[in-house]
Amino acid sequence: MGDPKEAGAEAPPAGAAARGGLSLLSQGESEEPSAQGSALFLGGNEVKSRAVVKYSSAPPRTAFARLEEKTDLKLPPANWLRESAKLGPAGTTILGNSKKSKPFSSFGMAYEFIDSVGNDVDVVSDSENIKKLLKIPYSKSHVSMAVHRIGRTLLLDELDIQELFMRSSQTGDWTWLKEFYQRLIDQKWQRKKKSKEHWYQKAILSKFLYYSINGDGAAQPVPSAAERQEPSSSDQTGDSEGASWPAPFEMPSSVSEDPSASSQGSEPLEPSYIVGHVASAPKEQNLTTLFNDGENSQGLKNDFVRNILWTFEDIHMLVGSNMPIFGGGRYPAVSLRLRDNNKPINVLTGIDYWLDNLICNVPELVMCFHVNGIVQKYEMIKTEEIPNLENSNFSTKVIKDIAQNILSFLKSNCTKEGHTYWLFKASGSDIVKLYDLTTLCEETEDKYQNPFTMPVAILLYKVACNMMMKKNQNKKHYGTIRTLLLNCVKLLDKSRHPQIIASANYMLSELFQLDEPKKEESSESPLNENSDESYSEEEEEMPDSDENGSYGTNSDPSDDNKAVAIIKSVGELSVPEKYKSIHQIRPSCAFPVCHDTEERCRLVLSYVLEGLKSVDNSIKKESDLPAADPSTPIPLKYEDESTRGGHEGLEKQMALFLDKMGSLQKGNYSSQSGMIPGSWQHKMKLQLILKSSKAYYVLSDAAMSLQKYGRALRYIKLALQSHDTYCCLCTNMLSEVLLFLSQYLTLCGDIQLMLAQNANNRAAHLEEFNYQTKEDQEILHSLHRESSCQGFAWATDLSTDLESQLSVSCKCYEAANEILQFSDLKSQNPEHYVQVLKRMGNIRNEIGVFYMNQAAALQSERIGSKSVSAAEQQLWKKSFSSFEKGIHNFESIEDATNAALLLCNTGRLMRICAQAHCGASDEFKREFSPEEGLYYNKAVDYYLKALRSLGTRDIHPAVWDSVNWELSTTYFTMATLQQDYAPLSRKAQEQIEKEVSEAMLKSLKYCDVDSASARQPLCQYRAATIHHRLASMYHSCLRNQVGDEHLRKQHRVLADLHYSKAVTLFQLLKDAPCELLRVQLERVAFAEFQMTSQNSNVGKLKTLSGALEIMVRTEHAFQLIRKELVEELDQPKSGETAPAADSSPSLNQEEVLKLLSIFESRLLFLLLQSIKLLSSTKKKTSSNIEEDVVLKTNKQVYSQLLRATANKNASLLERIDVIILLLGQLGHGGGGVSGGAG
Repeated sequence: MGDPKEAGAEAPPAGAAARGGLSLLSQGESEEPSAQGSALFLGGNEVKSRAVVKYSSAPPRTAFARLEEKTDLKLPPANWLRESAKLGPAGTTILGNSKKSKPFSSFGMAYEFIDSVGNDVDVVSDSENIKKLLKIPYSKSHVSMAVHRIGRTLLLDELDIQELFMRSSQTGDWTWLKEFYQRLIDQKWQRKKKSKEHWYQKAILSKFLYYSINGDGAAQPVPSAAERQEPSSSDQTGDSEGASWPAPFEMPSSVSEDPSASSQGSEPLEPSYIVGHVASAPKEQNLTTLFNDGENSQGLKNDFVRNILWTFEDIHMLVGSNMPIFGGGRYPAVSLRLRDNNKPINVLTGIDYWLDNLICNVPELVMCFHVNGIVQKYEMIKTEEIPNLENSNFSTKVIKDIAQNILSFLKSNCTKEGHTYWLFKASGSDIVKLYDLTTLCEETEDKYQNPFTMPVAILLYKVACNMMMKKNQNKKHYGTIRTLLLNCVKLLDKSRHPQIIASANYMLSELFQLDEPKKEESSESPLNENSDESYSEEEEEMPDSDENGSYGTNSDPSDDNKAVAIIKSVGELSVPEKYKSIHQIRPSCAFPVCHDTEERCRLVLSYVLEGLKSVDNSIKKESDLPAADPSTPIPLKYEDESTRGGHEGLEKQMALFLDKMGSLQKGNYSSQSGMIPGSWQHKMKLQLILKSSKAYYVLSDAAMSLQKYGRALRYIKLALQSHDTYCCLCTNMLSEVLLFLSQYLTLCGDIQLMLAQNANNRAAHLEEFNYQTKEDQEILHSLHRESSCQGFAWATDLSTDLESQLSVSCKCYEAANEILQFSDLKSQNPEHYVQVLKRMGNIRNEIGVFYMNQAAALQSERIGSKSVSAAEQQLWKKSFSSFEKGIHNFESIEDATNAALLLCNTGRLMRICAQAHCGASDEFKREFSPEEGLYYNKAVDYYLKALRSLGTRDIHPAVWDSVNWELSTTYFTMATLQQDYAPLSRKAQEQIEKEVSEAMLKSLKYCDVDSASARQPLCQYRAATIHHRLASMYHSCLRNQVGDEHLRKQHRVLADLHYSKAVTLFQLLKDAPCELLRVQLERVAFAEFQMTSQNSNVGKLKTLSGALEIMVRTEHAFQLIRKELVEELDQPKSGETAPAADSSPSLNQEEVLKLLSIFESRLLFLLLQSIKLLSSTKKKTSSNIEEDVVLKTNKQVYSQLLRATANKNASLLERIDVIILLLGQLGHGGGGVSGGAG
């Protein structure tokens, strides 16, 4: 008999094809009118009611057979309790003969329609429970219901105290509740047996319904045997098919290990509800829940004929109903009722009929009246007329108020998710009490004695899973999902349900977005908008009260300390808005705002660790493993591997690593713990390990940005150890995971480079690197169950050797690049690929510079040795090779600026090579060697390549200027060396002069004197020096040259031109007075040399005047020298420090003395010559007033200067003061200027 009832009870989700040949909605059961949400006007009061059938297992409706008068319902019909095509597979359930509602009926519905739970629906329950609640103010009978809260949804189930305590007497399961009940509520509790009348009424109703579907065979007799069976079958309906309570969690461990084992006739709970492999929820991978047939015996199956989404006013309910619905009458659907004609309809019956019809959207009620089982008559009543029936008058508005008040009362007080609340009203009492059974149960020895714990936990889990699947809105619900999962974990016993706990912890870790570390604030903002969706599990239980004080304490203190809330009188429920739900909005459920990345990652790792513990504890082979203490750090012998063979050792480890990466593509599995590939433990551990590696990566990145490089290396080491374990367990490596590895290695390379560049803080970095939290140790312990975690030891060693650190950094980038080559990752992730190549180029530049500096250091130490050592040449090769590879990296990603910088560095290397060869020759016989020329020309080539790489200055002005300056310097150095150490043994003087001139002019070309920049004074000094050197060279040529007058004239013009340009530029500089003085003195010497070749006095006088004019113009240089001298003399008095600390280049007093002496002698010579010439001219020609003034001034200056030079005791400053004074006199007195220049 049980089979037909169960056949159609398992409902598919709405929209899916129904199982067992059932249609979801038959044509006769169409819900179109209700789907439009039409309001029904009932009993003169407007009550809005809308019903939508979500699922139905009933067959197409058949018209009911109207029984003839005098039909005896005490006689069973021929089809009684038999299957029929008209009934369909749902069997007798349709006719109301099913066993009473199971204790977990609401959970069965909630599992079926998981989308509605926690979000859209306020209440999920059997329609019988809804009716019982709404009749509370009218009824004296007792009410006992279990209430659970999931999100904003309340699940209501009948809590049959009679059944519970009967069970308690047999098994001792619910003794704590029985004791509590007897102590506080009913001290003389005893089982109340159902009357004979109850079973009689039940039997004739069943027969009446069978008669009604069997119009043709209504009068057929039945065998007497069936009659004799009647009492037993009705007894069976009442007792043996009563509520099927699951065993509480007192199973032996062996039972929970084996899914197929059964205990006391019911399936064990643990594997029945275990959730299958949960992959990354936002990506919607396999977020499924596997339930087996164990549900059936646990009452967790949706066995209602139909599930209806009923909206009553503003209350949304998911209701299960088994009410038989027939066709016939004036409407497509009617409900059929049997009434005793001697008993008038009372209010309770009226409400019952009215609510049933509203819930099922049935517009008409057909009542069959009987007297002692003999049919009398039929009567048809419209649903909206039921509230106005005689003796059954009730206000629909009051029913609406009752519904709203009860819902508000429950929502306000059933605040803790996962707790089982008990709504209880004793028979005949007006007081309704609400108890928190979970809190009461926790006071007993075994908190898992509450049989609701497991179904509630499963439902919390399923609702959370469902919300995670909806990726378009799940961020908004993160606060709710987190609350659901935390409460789920809190309810479960870790040893009995490792899979759910591992899966829930994994989902908790998935709530925190690790892949957006930089957008932390923006990602948090929407998470706090869902405060009305749920509430926090940490919330304190608050005494609730509204304006009327309806939730106040009861006068009886014995009730106060146990009841969560009390309704003092059921009459209050009829008062409109008496109870307002003040707990629908709960801001404390908001997703926790992590103020920094580390806090967020630490939360993630705490959940990952819990998940890993669950997985590890569930692996049976654990006893085979060597025991390890999670609190003891595992000694890791990384140092041995890294120091084994220096650079070659690193190369070998890289080769092994790349071999391993290649084999991963084929999928090699090697777990040490004995996990079976494909098992839930294997899949879950993979996901958790991957999550931990991501969290450690983000932690490392955050530490890196805080410049905590030791800490960053520790975290990236843990990330790579996690990844190494993942590789050992993984049977099929995803490209996404390979990309993560490439990113980890890239970051590891960055950290090693930063450690190399911050060597001065090494002790602090080492201390941070060696520190480990207990959590990290435990996670590492879990990783070591599967793998040695040594795969990346070469990359994560903290070396004290700079070269080794740079080399490791480079290998990390190379490995990251190799991984991108394995699959199509390079083209899929172009940005990351470009970043890796940039870093490779950069580290190769760093290594190149490192070797170049080492070579330069060796060169500076080589004093006695003449030739270039082999070690130097080796360093040059290493440096050059690094630069070349780096240039190739940057060119492959078209990074012109960085390529130019590396070309510039290569040019610098060539100059160092040239300098090395310069020091190799004898200083006395020193000549500019061919090797120097070769390397300088190579340097020039690299600088020119750098400029070509840049193209124009606009691309990167700073780099462009820097390359130009280096190129100018190279040409200048080359020209200077050729000029100072002329290779006369190999080349002719003219050839050398030509090459020097070309090199100097090229140096000038790349020396930008006009652009205002920090380098401008340097450029001006360089240009001035070049002009000075060229002028000196042409001056020298002129002195040594004989013959070709045209060439002599050309050299004279060029010398004069370059001298004047040199003076102009030196005058712009404030810190080169000696250079300016020297140039001017050379100009005077040039004038003197010209004078020697002149024959006429006029020509000589003109040249002398020009020379004296140059002398007068040196006053500016002397003023600058005087200023610096005064500053140097003042400094020791004012400050204790050494004098030349602040003055830019300190004044070379020896050089000043030397130049001053030359200046004095030349001035005396020029003045004397001028006086002689002017005197002789005066004798020959008539007097010229102007010439007289000049002569007089020159004589005065000459005599003063002669006296001053004769004074050997005069200080440098005094001598300079005299010169400045005399130059001033010469300037004002015309000092030959106008006389000669005319």
